[in-house]
Amino acid sequence: MMTTPASAIKDEVRLLIDVQIETFGQPASLTSSQLREFHCRTEKISTLCQELNRIGTRIVIERRLERAS
Repeated sequence: MMTTPASAIKDEVRLLIDVQIETFGQPASLTSSQLREFHCRTEKISTLCQELNRIGTRIVIERRLERAS
């Protein structure tokens, strides 16, 4: 089975979210290092979701253009 860019991005987002959830579930307060990592993952999730939106928008536009032809 071939992995599409969108499905690879979705898999990465799911993984990052799982790590975020695990981080929140820790009984102790976050260390400075853990907090920095948390913020980096948050930024990465945001960037990946923006890319998914671009991919989805491009696909919708391409389909509309195909139907119009």
